[in-house]
Amino acid sequence: MTDPFRVFLVDDHAVFRSGVRAELGREVDIDVVGEAGGVADAVSGIDSTKPDVVLLDVHMPDGGGVAVLNRIAEGPVCLALSVSDAAEDVIAVIRAGARGYVTKTISGAELADGVRRVAGGDAVFSPRLAGFVLDSFTGRSAVPEPPLDPELDSLTPRELEVLRLLARGYTYREIAEDLFISVKTVETHASNVLRKTQQSNRNALTRWAHKRRID
Repeated sequence: MTDPFRVFLVDDHAVFRSGVRAELGREVDIDVVGEAGGVADAVSGIDSTKPDVVLLDVHMPDGGGVAVLNRIAEGPVCLALSVSDAAEDVIAVIRAGARGYVTKTISGAELADGVRRVAGGDAVFSPRLAGFVLDSFTGRSAVPEPPLDPELDSLTPRELEVLRLLARGYTYREIAEDLFISVKTVETHASNVLRKTQQSNRNALTRWAHKRRID
């Protein structure tokens, strides 16, 4: 018998996580190895448990599915599991690296099948959501592409994370704790961000970020 698919569940509602655990627990080939209710716990939990599949909520108070996708290492495949069926949400998480997107109206059996399929390399979408992705790639999407911003585009994913936390008023020490890096590394990233965005100080950088809705 092959090893079961290892699943990590990310959702900020504990009752919903319990329900998903119960549904997937009925499947002999699926093992829920961990869960988290926020971005930081999700990143550390995924890193420590090494799941095959991450079931990922799209909207959470501290950043949501895109933030998790931007911070985890390559390895697990991610299947977005959300109450939202908005085109902008679907496109955002797929662009960030998710392998599929299903809504929370899905049945337990359908969710288990989705886990197996994304683990096997397939893309999985709830009905009609795949059309959003196809329209995006063919240029027919009603969701506008983000405007070109050379300064913003020059930032690495880690520098963008630091920028977001700086814009929220986090101290360097708080950023270091949140991102699991040293204060000195935070200082280096912050210096790079200031240089690349051509801002003279943190207050100017915060205003620059807020104008671009980076917070």
